Amino acid sequence: MTAAGDPELRSLAHRWARAAPESDALWEYHPSRQANPEAMELTLDVGGYEFALDKLLLGLRVPRGVPRMDIAAFHPVFVMLDEETRMEATLLSLDWLLGEDDVARWVGEITPATFQPIDSVEAVHLPSVIADLASEYAEEQWALLEGQTAGGAPLVATARYPLRPVDYPLYDQHIQITLPYAHADENGLPVDGSLASLREFEERLAARLGRLHADGVLAAHLSAEGTRVIHVYADPTGEAAIHAKELIVSWEEGQPLVDVVSDPGWTSVAPFLS
Repeated sequence: MTAAGDPELRSLAHRWARAAPESDALWEYHPSRQANPEAMELTLDVGGYEFALDKLLLGLRVPRGVPRMDIAAFHPVFVMLDEETRMEATLLSLDWLLGEDDVARWVGEITPATFQPIDSVEAVHLPSVIADLASEYAEEQWALLEGQTAGGAPLVATARYPLRPVDYPLYDQHIQITLPYAHADENGLPVDGSLASLREFEERLAARLGRLHADGVLAAHLSAEGTRVIHVYADPTGEAAIHAKELIVSWEEGQPLVDVVSDPGWTSVAPFLS
């Protein structure tokens, strides 16, 4: 049972799969389409034409600084199909080759082409190429970003990189922690004792989340105009929100706040999503 890319349904599909009985000789249960090890032997009818994956050719490109691969797909029957049908066949092929979740993780722009892309490769090589891309992000990484608030004030943010809801399918609870700080520079960014206190708070928060056995993840934080906002996503059946509310009691530089809402689409951190 798949959420078909709908973030509102992804956590539901994964909870359904967790509640399923053990797999047996007849049945197994997955919350998304799985890669098919026999994909290159598959043939199906697409718009009345024979579509065999062993004739699918792919043009692959990784834009600089982006943890995704853009794919241009060509099949000889595409010249006889309308655009919508070409896209449906391409998406189904990628799901067969990689599995639905890895398509969401690593594939960026998808273009069904009516001509063979330059330097194209056979579709059978796609999983190994994606594996090479994924190996570059095997270790935890963070991105430092700078920008402006709606009012034009300087803003500094740090976000987990890559940041993708598909990696945390049960984390549809958004916990926003707001910490005012007392020591700021002329741009409203934290300095001196406040900067040290914020770092210490986040270290304690990360330690709490680590003890929750993967029930929550620190996704991003941003500082501007004398306030730091920390974004945590968590499994609502866990205790991450309780720990956040316990931790803010010790904050002494102003009135801290914790807001907890359902956000399966991770809309609160949309600018940071990879």
